[in-house]
Amino acid sequence: MLKIFLLILGLLLATFGVIMIYDARLITKKMFSFGDQNEATSGLKILGFIFSIIGTLLVYFNF
Repeated sequence: MLKIFLLILGLLLATFGVIMIYDARLITKKMFSFGDQNEATSGLKILGFIFSIIGTLLVYFNF
C-alpha cells in the first residue's frame, strides 16, 4: 500500500514540476507585477525542476 502511495506521489510531483517549468511565465503574470516577473519566473522554473527530480526519484526507487 505504501509503494502505491509513493508511486502516485512521485508521479504527481513530477507532473506538477514539469507544469511549473512550462507555465512559469503564465503563472507569474497572474501573481506578480512586471518588476518581479523575471525573478519569479526563474524561481518557479528552479522549484519546478526540483519537484520533477524528487518525483522522478520517488518513482525510480519505488520499483
